[in-house]
Amino acid sequence: MDCDLSPRQIVERLDQYIVGQGQAKRAVAIAIRNRWRRQQLASDMRQEVSPKNILMIGPTGVGKTEIARRLAKLTGAPFVKVEATKYTEVGYYGRDVESIVRDLTENSIQLVKERERDTVVPEAQKRVDERLLDLLAPPPITITTSGDDEYNPEEQYQRTREKMKAMLVSGELDQRAVEITTQHKANPVVMGGMGMEGMDMDLQGMFDKIMPSTSKRREMTVKQARQVLLEEECENLLDDDKVHSMGISLAENLGIVFLDEIDKVTAAEGKSADVSRAGVQRDLLPIVEGTSVKTRYGYVKTDHILFVAAGAFHSSQPSDLMPELQGRFPIRVELESLTAKDFERILVEPDNSLTKQYQALLETEGITIQFKEDAVKALANYAFTVNQTTQNIGARRLHTILERLLEELSFEASEMSSCTVEINEGFVNSRLEEVAADEDLSRYIL
Repeated sequence: MDCDLSPRQIVERLDQYIVGQGQAKRAVAIAIRNRWRRQQLASDMRQEVSPKNILMIGPTGVGKTEIARRLAKLTGAPFVKVEATKYTEVGYYGRDVESIVRDLTENSIQLVKERERDTVVPEAQKRVDERLLDLLAPPPITITTSGDDEYNPEEQYQRTREKMKAMLVSGELDQRAVEITTQHKANPVVMGGMGMEGMDMDLQGMFDKIMPSTSKRREMTVKQARQVLLEEECENLLDDDKVHSMGISLAENLGIVFLDEIDKVTAAEGKSADVSRAGVQRDLLPIVEGTSVKTRYGYVKTDHILFVAAGAFHSSQPSDLMPELQGRFPIRVELESLTAKDFERILVEPDNSLTKQYQALLETEGITIQFKEDAVKALANYAFTVNQTTQNIGARRLHTILERLLEELSFEASEMSSCTVEINEGFVNSRLEEVAADEDLSRYIL
C-alpha cells in the first residue's frame, strides 16, 4: 500500500479533484514522498526520521479536508478525520484523545483485511460451492445392497452432484431456495458504557475467547446464500493475528490523522474555555510527539503517523497554540479564499464536479442536462456573492445553489419523457436571482 509516486505525480492526481491550492498540494506531496524515502533507509536511520506535520490555514470550504482525504485514498493509507472541538468538553481527555489512534487503527485493519480477503477468495469460493452442493444434493442414506445388484447409490450420488455443480456454476440454480446456518459472535455487554478499547488488553482477549458464537437458520435464494457464505468463509480463512499485526504496522508507518478546527482549542478563542482548551492541547501533544496508545489489538506507536492540522484562525493565530504543539507542525501552508473564477473551475473541471454528478443522476431518468458556459459563470457569481454577503462557506455553497437550481427538475424528472434540458444563464437567473437579491432570504435558502 506504500506510494512511490513522485511529488509532481501526486499533485497531478490531486488536481483531478481539487481546484487551486498549489502550495498546500506541494506540501502534502513532499510529506508523502518523504514517507517513501524513509522506507528506503537502513532500519537504524529509519527510526530517527520523523514526519514533518502540516498546519493548513484557511477559511472553510477551500479544500483543506478534501486534500487530506484524497491524499489518503491515493496512497492507500489509513485515514481518520476528527474535529478538535470534539475534545473540548470536560471529561476523560486522555481516553477521548487516544480514541483518535484507536479509530485510525480500526481503519488500518479494515484496509488490510480487504486486501488479504482478495487472496483467500478463490479458496473461499470452493468451500461455498461445496456447502451449497451439500444443501442442494445432500449425501444419500447408506443402503446395503446384495452383491449382484448393479445399482450403486454412491456412484449415482456422485453423478447427481457433478450435474448439480455444473448447474450451480452456470447460475441455473441462483433462484433456488435453500436454508443456511450462519454463525455470529455475541457482543459482550460492557459495564458503565466503557467501550472495548477502554479495557485492559488481557480482559479484551478473555472476552473474545469466552463469548459464545450463536447460530441462526435463514432461508434465502442460492444467489443470496452464496454472498453470505462467501463472507463467512473469508473470515474463517483470514489469519486474525497476521491481519492485526499488519494493520498496526500500516497505521504506525502510513497513517494520516486530520485534526480539523485546531484553531478552536486556542486560548484566544474564548476566555471562558481557556482551561478546557489548554487541556486538549496538552492531551494532543504526546500523541503528536510520539507515544504508545493501547488498543484492543495491541500497542500502537504514533511516532511516524502524519498529522495534518487545519483551521481558519479568524480570531486567533497559530502562535496562540502551545509552543510545544506549534513546534510539532513545522510546515505551514495558507490556503486562499475562493474567487468567482475558482467556482467556475470547481463546477466543471474536477472528475467528480457537481455538474457531472447531477448530469449522471438525471441521466438515470432519461433526462440529459447541458450546462452552458454562461450558466456556469452565473452560478459561480451567485456562489461568490452569497458567500461575501452572508457566511463564507467556500465551495460548499455550490451544493446548496445547485440543489435550489435543479429542485423542480429533480422532482419532476421521474414523470417526464426522455429529453434534453439546456441550463443557460436565463434558466439560472429565473431560479436564483430573486432569492440571492434578498439578503435575509438568502441566509436561509442559499
